[in-house]
Amino acid sequence: MKLFKYLFILAIIPLLAFSSAHKYYVSITQIEYVKEKQSVQIITRIFVDDFERLIRTRYDETVTLAAKSESKNVNQYIGKYLVEKMAITINGKHANMLFLGKEYENDIVYCYLEITNVPSIQSFEVSNQVLFDLFPDQKNIVRTNINDENNSFILIKQNDKGMLNFN
Repeated sequence: MKLFKYLFILAIIPLLAFSSAHKYYVSITQIEYVKEKQSVQIITRIFVDDFERLIRTRYDETVTLAAKSESKNVNQYIGKYLVEKMAITINGKHANMLFLGKEYENDIVYCYLEITNVPSIQSFEVSNQVLFDLFPDQKNIVRTNINDENNSFILIKQNDKGMLNFN
């Protein structure tokens, strides 16, 4: 009977160890240069629950994202945060991003930003620190389509910048 208890415990421990869900913190940002419009268009996808937690921590504890009665300040908070935590340098000059809006799809918030009046791109640098201040394990995947070249970066807290040259 004692042997049975030990075997039972030894059999259960591995099952319990692997049954707990591991939480991954990741965002995906797509950056595309549309030469005809002289525009850099940015779409960043972030999990709603992670972003909501961040906005509650930084700005307003009562905010609920993706709610029918969402606070009017949500767009202001999201725009302010993204412009603070994402930086783009084009041809050696800091580019001003404009937050256009957001939409929800399932458990993801799609945030739309744009940089206008960009006649050409010879060099492009992106820094993405989104959610690093709340989640140290956060990974921000950045995909670019600039000058008909596709590139990708995985940015982490210790290395939050990616650089491209088009010469």
